[in-house]
Amino acid sequence: QLQLVESGGGLVQPGGSLRLSCAASGFTLNYYTIGWFRQAPGKEREGISCISSSGGSTNYADSVKGRFTISRDNAKNTVYLQMNSLKPEDTAVYYCASAPAMSTDAQRMCVFKTVGYWGQGTQVTVSS
Repeated sequence: QLQLVESGGGLVQPGGSLRLSCAASGFTLNYYTIGWFRQAPGKEREGISCISSSGGSTNYADSVKGRFTISRDNAKNTVYLQMNSLKPEDTAVYYCASAPAMSTDAQRMCVFKTVGYWGQGTQVTVSS
């Protein structure tokens, strides 16, 4: 059974950091484009960072550029999202998602949500 499992969410103060992990089971991430999306209450789900299968190409939403970094460790079948300088407006449920690399690139995935599988999500709350 194909699964994406997110972890690492929680409560953090403004200015703090968190690292989210997205672990895959049932399939090998090597051949997949992976993205991180988030959805705040009352808002649409948005693509915030996506990475190509090799890790050589990444895409970031303007709202997180310079603060978030996406990376992947294909040997561990895991993708990470390092989030620094967190702001209250970063509060949301964060989802990772995958799609075959042949079907989409990092930019298209983030902008057009060209996703095959979604994880269940992890809550990130930024509050003092």
